[in-house]
Amino acid sequence: MIKTYVPLLAIVLLFMACKQPEARRPVSVKSGSFMRASIERNKGLLEYEESLIDSIIKIDSLNKYHSSSNGYSYYFITRDSTQSYLPKEGDVVKINYDIRTLAEDTIYSSQEIGIVDFKVDKEDYFPGLRTAVKLLKKGEKATFLFPSSLAYGYHGDDDKVGTNQTIKSTITLLDIDQKAIDSTNTTSKE
Repeated sequence: MIKTYVPLLAIVLLFMACKQPEARRPVSVKSGSFMRASIERNKGLLEYEESLIDSIIKIDSLNKYHSSSNGYSYYFITRDSTQSYLPKEGDVVKINYDIRTLAEDTIYSSQEIGIVDFKVDKEDYFPGLRTAVKLLKKGEKATFLFPSSLAYGYHGDDDKVGTNQTIKSTITLLDIDQKAIDSTNTTSKE
C-alpha cells in the first residue's frame, strides 16, 4: 500500500512544482498625490508672482506696460520705428542685459554679463530671455518682468539668483544677424 502512495505523492508534488509563480502585489499604491500637490503649489506661486508684478505695474505710471503671450510683462525704454525686422529662430542676436530683483537690487549687472551673442531659440538661456529678444528690433531696449517659471525656476542659477525668484531684466538688442530660414525660401536671408 505504501508503494502505491509514493508514486502518487511524487506525481502530486511534480504537478505542484510546475505551477507558474504568482505575481507579487505592489507594496504601496502610488496615488499621484505628490504631483497634484506640486501642481497646486506651483499654481499658487505663479498667482503670487503675478500679483507682485501687477502691483508694480499699477504703481509705475511713467511706463506703458505690455503683456506678452508668454506670460511676462514689459515696457519699452527705446523704440526704433525705422527698423521692421524682428529676430526669428536661428538668427544670431547681439544683446546686452542685466538681471535685478523686483525691488531693483542688482543681481547681475550688464557689465558683469557683458555683450552676449546667441542663436535665437537654439541656446540655453533662461526661457524669458529667449522669447523676449523676439519682441525687440535692432536698437530697441526694454525692461521685462519675468515670473520665476520664465526666469531660473525652482532651482535658481546655482549662484546669485535664488529659488523661485521673480526677476526684472533690461535687454538691449544691439544687432541681428539674419540666419533664419524662410518657410517659402530655403536659402538664408542676407
